[in-house]
Amino acid sequence: MKKKSLQYLRMHTNMERVIDELAPNFLDEAYSNCDDDKVPYGLFIEAVEQAPIAISITDKKSNILYVNEEFSRVTGYQSADILGENESLLSDKSTPRALYYDLWHTIRSKKIWHGTLCNRHKSGHRYLADLTIAPMLNEWGTITHYIGMHRDITQSYESEKKIINHKLLIESVINSSPIAMVVIDDQDRVILDNHMYKTLVTDLAKGEPATCFLQLLRDEMGDLWQQIQSNEQGFNNREFRIEGKGSRKAHWFSCAGNWFMENSVNADAFFENTSKQYLILTITDITRQRQQLEDLHLQTLKTLMSEDERVRSIRETLLGAMHQIQMPMNQIKAAEQILKHKKEIQHIGLLQSLQQIQQSGEEAIATMQKCIPEILQSAVIPVNLNKILHEVLLFSDHQILSKGIDVHWQPLSELPNMLGSENRLRILFKQLIDNAIDAISASRNEEQRLKITTDADADLIYVYIEDSGPGIPFEKRTKVFEPFYTTRPMGGNQAGMGLVMAKEIVNQHQGFIDIDATYNQGCRLKISFPLHRQESHREHNV
Repeated sequence: MKKKSLQYLRMHTNMERVIDELAPNFLDEAYSNCDDDKVPYGLFIEAVEQAPIAISITDKKSNILYVNEEFSRVTGYQSADILGENESLLSDKSTPRALYYDLWHTIRSKKIWHGTLCNRHKSGHRYLADLTIAPMLNEWGTITHYIGMHRDITQSYESEKKIINHKLLIESVINSSPIAMVVIDDQDRVILDNHMYKTLVTDLAKGEPATCFLQLLRDEMGDLWQQIQSNEQGFNNREFRIEGKGSRKAHWFSCAGNWFMENSVNADAFFENTSKQYLILTITDITRQRQQLEDLHLQTLKTLMSEDERVRSIRETLLGAMHQIQMPMNQIKAAEQILKHKKEIQHIGLLQSLQQIQQSGEEAIATMQKCIPEILQSAVIPVNLNKILHEVLLFSDHQILSKGIDVHWQPLSELPNMLGSENRLRILFKQLIDNAIDAISASRNEEQRLKITTDADADLIYVYIEDSGPGIPFEKRTKVFEPFYTTRPMGGNQAGMGLVMAKEIVNQHQGFIDIDATYNQGCRLKISFPLHRQESHREHNV
């Protein structure tokens, strides 16, 4: 006769007692309002038989006395195959022995054990069993049987592992990226980041980098930020300059971002789908590229300035030569006038010689006058002096560093524009900053300081250039702007036209240049220009 679970249970146990032990007083309490004292055993048995979880009852030695239909479906063993066999028939050797030790130690202590075992299906394949085993006690508290309930969780385990593996794969890909990446929730909290992002925390020393960049992005994009966030449009190539802390140099970063929605996974979203928005922000250090572009830009500007300076140098040389010739020419002309006035015969030869010299001198001056190159006119456009001064400081960077000069660059954060020629203004400030560097180098002052400040009021833009050099004596402050005058020993390397040229450029821009008489810690130049007013702007040349 084939073994059947209920028949086998009746033959080897007191069935009613075992069922009662499975759930003491359960039947009484569950149906206390029924006319009968207890629910019919048939109903209870059918419930166990049809339960959607594998149930087995064993004796104290783990020999199987009962299995339900779900047990057969999960394990592959029909009741005729498994009844009377030991539960160890299901075990796979891959399950650690320590786990079985813990299992038996727990249930023999009259406690419920719950865990996961690796079992073997009748067909031979392994499956994971989420198992609960409870001891069944008699009225004296002695263990008589064990009831086990388990379900196959292989598929859910594999799904969970796949999710974890996908997460690890994503994290691995993100971490291997040479670009800083970070996922930010709708509360600006960092949910996920990579190694490159973590380096920004140390390098920038500005707390959470994401917070810093989000603020920069929102400030720059204004209302557009909310618009593209609502439409999940994303953004690219938003570049920012981050000042370094202490001696660290400034860095340039390019930001790109995309929003995505994630469906909620909590119980509240089971019937009504809800979602949460996240931002994937990528931050690329483009300092090197910007430096290359800036170097190329500076080289181009240097070439333009070099050509302009070459022309001005030729002009200065010729004008200097003409000036030097004109001085004796004036004396010769004065002598010629005296001799003409005297009308003495013995001086006729000398007078003729002086006239010939005068004529030759005038011809030489006229020839040099024709050789003076013209300075090409340049278009007047709105100019930001902060940008011009920053470029000029970069031109002089090597010279400043080699001489150990401490530069204090204090620009007005929002300096208005002025109308002017960018290249002329670069030449102007290059000349003034070079003069300041030379003065600092010639000074015996221990403090080697160059300070450049920009400011503005309702009508004018101001540039202050201060140096810790020896300064300019009061009696010479008006002469330094005269042609061929210099305060340098032995006349220096130039003909004294530097400040003359500077004043000429300032005048061309309707500005003023003065030496601050109240400053006594070196020299401070004050240069002022009229503001650019949009409504009155008409492009012209200087």
